[in-house]
Amino acid sequence: MQRILSYIRKAVDDYNMIETGDKIAVGLSGGKDSITLLMGLKALQRFYDKKFEVIAISINPGFEFFNSNFLKKTCTDIGVEYIEEESHIKEIVFDIRNEKNPCSLCANLRRGILNSTAIREGCNKIALGHNEDDVLETFFLNLLYGGNINTFAPISYMDRSKVTLIRPLIYAPEKSIKTFIKKNNIEVMPKCCPMDGISKRENMKKLIWDFQKEIPNVKANIYGAIKRSNIKGWNKKNNNL
Repeated sequence: MQRILSYIRKAVDDYNMIETGDKIAVGLSGGKDSITLLMGLKALQRFYDKKFEVIAISINPGFEFFNSNFLKKTCTDIGVEYIEEESHIKEIVFDIRNEKNPCSLCANLRRGILNSTAIREGCNKIALGHNEDDVLETFFLNLLYGGNINTFAPISYMDRSKVTLIRPLIYAPEKSIKTFIKKNNIEVMPKCCPMDGISKRENMKKLIWDFQKEIPNVKANIYGAIKRSNIKGWNKKNNNL
């Protein structure tokens, strides 16, 4: 946990992600990233000088592998309130629309439900479990499929909902998260999405892996370029929300 906490603490401090009095909803999917984030924020809560609350919100998409009991127990074991919100995501995305590339629509529906649930529960911030590798993969997705240089921001304020999104795991490599889960024998949901392993994001993961075989420090180079760029939200000097 110490290493994971160091990544979280650095991101939180660099981008002023947490302030005293915040009530933070962690988007809990049951995968390694969201569970690591939830445990990390709960651990940070014990000693951080800015006092804040943490709850977990899970959006039940209607997939047969979604395990409510597992998620509830995970939260109970670490003393975090668990809230589950039912949805018709599977029905809309896969049954009615039969989307060939469902990830974008699914993500938008999840975000909308998560936002409204967080507001209902009195939260002013939502924490998402995107890690360092996700930053790079999203960068390449936008570059190669969208033709623009962009990735998600460490922290962003949503004007319409008045909720702030934070991503405290942006400095944590996926490898470190996997190691944390394995070393501590932490159980995760075996499958969180029917597109696991076959999405465009997986293609980007393979692309970066291929680059890394030729250029060992390529991930650090790209990440450094993102931090030095004018991509919205990555300039720490202009991130005082």
